[in-house]
Amino acid sequence: MQASEPLLEVKGLSVNYGGIQALQSLDLRIDPGEVITLIGANGAGKSTTLRAISRMVKVRAGQIRYIGQDITRRRAHEVVPLGIAHSPEGRRVLSRQTVLDNLILGAYTRSDRLGIKSDIEQQFLNFPRLAERRNQLAGTLSGGEQQMLAIARALMSRPKLLLLDEPSLGLAPAIVREIFGIIQTLRTTGVTILLVEQNARLALQHADRGYVLDAGQITLTGPASLLLDNEGVRQAYLG
Repeated sequence: MQASEPLLEVKGLSVNYGGIQALQSLDLRIDPGEVITLIGANGAGKSTTLRAISRMVKVRAGQIRYIGQDITRRRAHEVVPLGIAHSPEGRRVLSRQTVLDNLILGAYTRSDRLGIKSDIEQQFLNFPRLAERRNQLAGTLSGGEQQMLAIARALMSRPKLLLLDEPSLGLAPAIVREIFGIIQTLRTTGVTILLVEQNARLALQHADRGYVLDAGQITLTGPASLLLDNEGVRQAYLG
């Protein structure tokens, strides 16, 4: 892949929910190895953007290109083997399955048993709490542990692009720091991350670039450091 070729490019993306236009002519680009964050108020279209990229919602107009190929009409189960993993808002772990079973199910598109076993151990290194609870039912984990499991499960597909939706939602500050420490570690391994996060300041502090969404449209984009210093962004989103 040439350095100038984006990992993901979205052009003119529009999505409707019933009669409501959730996204309108949205453009964004993600280069390999970047951490990109989407910030905006509740209902701005951030989660919908992730769901459109992972092909969980129907696109009304526009195009989604991933490593040069058009995936706009692909189904959700078809994009996971291509290297896109989605850790959704609300964690959604399989509560009646063990931690270990959740991780195994995260690798459902793979058949390399030795590689899967190695990656499970890697996730236990990434998240030592999960190692301690490997045989525990996921539904009995704390909220922070469930979030760690949701991310670890997404990583089991060996994604090139990880979509993270609200990883800090409802978590104690110490757990949030731990989660974002993992995000920083992941970027050093070459995983590209598109992050939706309620804590806009924290997201921008860990991102390379950011996009500001308002009512389904991108109103501002730029390096994260500049968005942190932007007076409009500070007043609207940074408190």
